[in-house]
Amino acid sequence: MWNKKEFSISTNKEFLDLTLIHNFLSEEAYWSKGIPKQLVKKAIEGSPLCFGVYKGIPGKDDYEQVGFARVITDLATFAYLCDVFVIPDYRKLGLSKWLMEIITNHSDLQVVRRFMLATNDAHALYSQYGFEQNVNPELFMQMVVNPPYKQ
Repeated sequence: MWNKKEFSISTNKEFLDLTLIHNFLSEEAYWSKGIPKQLVKKAIEGSPLCFGVYKGIPGKDDYEQVGFARVITDLATFAYLCDVFVIPDYRKLGLSKWLMEIITNHSDLQVVRRFMLATNDAHALYSQYGFEQNVNPELFMQMVVNPPYKQ
């Protein structure tokens, strides 16, 4: 658990507000519109590191989840950062930067050889933490199912 002023970050999945996470991902996030709640739950369960951002301290105070990120990783060679968000009422408080600082310095991620993410609009944020454009994008391939979620 990390604390800063009235906020905290925890990797304890017990404190995550699945309803808040699902609502944001399915209704507001451009990358996951329409994602079913059961799929969000399964993604969280299968991700070794999930970071909840809270106003208050989970387990001690009244607390409210205000942000989230998850890392899909083998904890050895590869990591993929996804589903990063801070809800609108708590933006411009430095929480995204603090969250990225915590994630990129997390002890379990210091050995990974490749740490990736995809973004349409947050390049400036992620570049502050060492992320950069793929040097050899021709090496990477992907398979995308469109549309990914049935409405």
